[in-house]
Amino acid sequence: MSAGDTPQKAPVKRFALVALPLVLFGAIAAVFGIALHQNQLGRDITEIPSVLIGKAAPKTVLPPLDGVTTASGAPIPGLDLASAEDGRPLLVNVFASWCAPCRQEHPLLMELARDDRFRLVAINYKDKPQNARDFLSALGNPYEAIGVDQKGSATIDWGVYGVPESFLVSPDGTILYKRTGPFTAQSIQDDLLPAVEKAIAKPAPTS
Repeated sequence: MSAGDTPQKAPVKRFALVALPLVLFGAIAAVFGIALHQNQLGRDITEIPSVLIGKAAPKTVLPPLDGVTTASGAPIPGLDLASAEDGRPLLVNVFASWCAPCRQEHPLLMELARDDRFRLVAINYKDKPQNARDFLSALGNPYEAIGVDQKGSATIDWGVYGVPESFLVSPDGTILYKRTGPFTAQSIQDDLLPAVEKAIAKPAPTS
């Protein structure tokens, strides 16, 4: 017992030291319990709502990932969401070469790139350019445009806190859908494609 401890204080301090690990364990168990409960209810915990859904997409302008070209050899442009689009919805995918789930979803993105009802573009997040080029060279490039966000500053406007994340933007620039985490075949079939169909069916705004 230290000189400042009274006989009454010492048991209290010992109890606090014993109880602290139990409290921490209980908090962790509660978090896992909530996640398990959501999973048992059939909820996809990767689909986290975004406050941006229904609001205008950020007018992101980012430089290109140099050295990435189309099959014909033309350079892939950077991302310019401040310019007028071609009337199709836009699927914005945030990826990085160091992201294992990005590698997991990439074959699905290659399939989505064949759907000409929308444009698939990318934000390359906090990545080394050579690593990003190697990633796309090995797995294929599904993107029509790639904007480089090495500092992660542009993705703050999108509310991105992890990769991969994807956003479906309507022709009028409104965010319609967000996917947190990698796409799965089921999430594409059940969520993304119906959102695309809804965006296409929506009448164009009149001036």
